[in-house]
This record gives sequence, structure tokens and C-alpha cells, in this order.
Amino acid sequence: MEQSTPLTKQFKISFTNRQLVSLIGPLLLEQLLAITVGLADSLMVSTVGDAAISAVSLVDAVSNLMIYVFSAMAAGGAAVAGQYIGRKETENACRAGQQLIVLLGVASVSFVALLYLFKTWVITTIFGQIEPDVLQQTNVYYSYVIASIPGIALYNGGAALFRTMERSDISLKVSLLMNGINVAGNAILIFGFGMDAAGVAIPTLVSRTVAAVVILALLFNRKLVLHLSDIRNFRLNRRMLRNIFYISIPSGVENGMFYLGRLVLFSLISTFGTASIVANAIGNTLGNFHVCAGQAIDLGLTTVVSECVGAGDYRATRYYVKKVARAAYAIMAVVNLLIIAMLPLIMRVYDVSPEAERLAIAVALIHGISSIFLWLPSFMFPTVLRAAGDAKFTMTVSMVTMWLVRVLFAYIFGRFMGYGVIGVWVAHSVLDWAVRGAIFFARYRGDRWTTKAIKS
Repeated sequence: MEQSTPLTKQFKISFTNRQLVSLIGPLLLEQLLAITVGLADSLMVSTVGDAAISAVSLVDAVSNLMIYVFSAMAAGGAAVAGQYIGRKETENACRAGQQLIVLLGVASVSFVALLYLFKTWVITTIFGQIEPDVLQQTNVYYSYVIASIPGIALYNGGAALFRTMERSDISLKVSLLMNGINVAGNAILIFGFGMDAAGVAIPTLVSRTVAAVVILALLFNRKLVLHLSDIRNFRLNRRMLRNIFYISIPSGVENGMFYLGRLVLFSLISTFGTASIVANAIGNTLGNFHVCAGQAIDLGLTTVVSECVGAGDYRATRYYVKKVARAAYAIMAVVNLLIIAMLPLIMRVYDVSPEAERLAIAVALIHGISSIFLWLPSFMFPTVLRAAGDAKFTMTVSMVTMWLVRVLFAYIFGRFMGYGVIGVWVAHSVLDWAVRGAIFFARYRGDRWTTKAIKS
């Protein structure tokens, strides 16, 4: 309990500063690890030839969409378990966790089966006309990486449940294992055995599968608040699934739509020329670091909010949201100001044309400054609303602003007004975030979201 604050003694659920740090700290490290490993992967992939690089980028456009959807479903399902924990209904929390894992397993395997069944259609229709050597590499990479989707879906589900138990250190350790296998496997197969697309794909499949097996095995520990039981005793629980669908399905649709919007904007940027494409790629890389801290804090906030909401203590919810937001603003400001100060040094690493460098710096400044002031209202408040059960509202607002603000004004600023890639980034990093943030903040300030908790 928070001994030093009289207000928190009146709360049904309370978190000490140490608990908040121990919850969010490993998530910060995990997010940073994922980004760093992603950079290392991209550098190794860049050595395997243009055909393999093209194959990786094409297939990842499909597989990443599935990962976005299933990770959102995992977070939504874990929020349900968190609400049960807040209500002190530990048996229901365990049932919710087990139903979530089974749901993710069945859904991911089903989608993978469809992706294999329609493999030819996906490659020829979605990817369009591609060169024979790229097609060969795409077939190889597709065969391995699509099979890894259930593994990463189940890992995300298990990691979400451990976060709900305030054991984010476990997901960090399993993430270290997964990423270590991936990087080491890439290095061995690419540099040791001279493999191309397969050398990138096989470690992805192995690392994600191992991570899923390990994190699920850990969840069978009956001493955990949320644990899995003997699968032979498993029965579908319609009421529990309805509660999980109530949050996870809108969250999955929202994430999927968000990713599709990114693809649309990339398609637009690709018409502005090579310098704009390069600047956009650099901006995306730096952008991951801009919002890394905020994303980690959001994951931890889901646990805090779901437990407070489950206990019916909305005063505690607002108190901890305000407390976490203050810390988040400070961390985001320090991180982004540091990155902005290092931009001249960072740009020396990239051997790009003067035009691409100029555009990349402009894009990084736009995104970095907006991340300090606009990212948190735009993404933290919907996280709070989703964890409280108001997922349909966040889905609706996100979809509407995605197409009517982000995409529409990206075309207006970028193409029709002639600002190119800079106009696109202003549309999505300034205008869209400002509009989203204002709507979600207004919703949070009201009380309608406090009536959306799951039903017993």
C-alpha cells in the first residue's frame, strides 16, 4: 500500500511507486530490445541481396498485419482477466486467461491455414507482378514466416497475462530468449551458411515457437494468480468468451485498420520519389525510438486500469492515470529531446543524398516534437478506455480519424498542396494525433466510459 499518501488508503486497489516501476521498467527494456533487435535484423537482411530483401518486405506486410491484430486481442483479453483480478474473482481470472490463450491459438492457426490455402492468390494478387528471383525468395520466406504467426500470437497472449499479474519481468526474459535466438540464428545461417531468405525466415519461426512454448509452460505454474490448467479439462465458456470478445475484437479491428492505414500512406509516399521513400524509412526507424517509452508505459497502464476498474474504483483509476501520465510526459520529453539533439550525429550513420537527409531531418523533428506533446493524449487515453471496457468507442474513433483525418489530409497536404512526405507526416503526427487526443480526452473527462466494465 502507498503509506505516504492518505488518498490512496481510501482506494480498493493501490500501487506503490516501487510496484509501478517494477511493472513498467521491464516493459521499457523489452520495447527497447525489440527495436534494437529489429535494427540488427534489418542490417543483416540488407546483406542477403535485393531479391531476398524485397521478399522480406513483401511478406512482412502481410504477417505484421496479423501480428498487430493478435497482439491487440491479447491485450484486450488480458484486460478482462485484470478486471476479474480487481474484483478478487481469481477463478474467473484464470478461466479468462485460459479462454484467451485457446482463442488466440485457434484464431491464429485458422488464419495461417487460410494464408497457406490462398498462398498463390496472396502472392500474385496482393503483391502483384514481381520478378522471378523475387518470387522464388518470396515463396521461401512466406512458407516459414507465416507458420510463425501462431507462435508470436501465443507469446503475446502469455506476455499479456504475465503483465496483468504485474510480472512483466517474465515477459522481458522470454523476449530476451526469443530475440537472442533470432539474431544468433540469422547470423549463423546468413554469414555462416550463406543462406538468403530462408536464413532470415527459419530463425524467426524457431524463435517465436520457442518463446510461445516457454511462456505457456511457465503459465502452467498453479502458484500464479493467472495460470493454465490441464488442457484435457478445458471447456469453452460462452460468457467468458463474450467478455473477451467485448474488448479484444474491437481492439484487434482497430489495430488492423491502423496498420492498413500505414500501408496506404506508404503507397502514397512511394509516389514522391526515392528521397521521400528513404526519408520515410529513416523517420519510421527514429519514430520507433520516439514513442518507445510511451508504448511501454501504455502496456503497464493497462494492468493498473483494468484492476482498478474491476474493483469499481474509478477514483483510483483517475489518480493513477494522472500519476503515470506525469511520469510519461517527463520520460518522453527527455528521450525525444535527446534524439533531436543527436540528429546531426545520427544522420552521419546514413549514407543518403542531401535531399533525403534534409527530408529525414524534417520528418524526425515533426514526429519527435509531436511525440512529446501529442502522442500521449492520442494513445494513452484510448488505452485507459479500452482497459475499462470502452473498446467499441476507441475503435470507432480510431477508424474515423484514420480515414477522415490521417489519410485524407495526407493526400491533401502531401499530393494536392505539394508538401510531399513532410505533408504526410504533418497529417498523421500532428493533425491526426491532435484530433484523436482531443476526442479521447473529452471521453475520459466524462463518465460514460465508467459504465463499460465487463459483466459478471
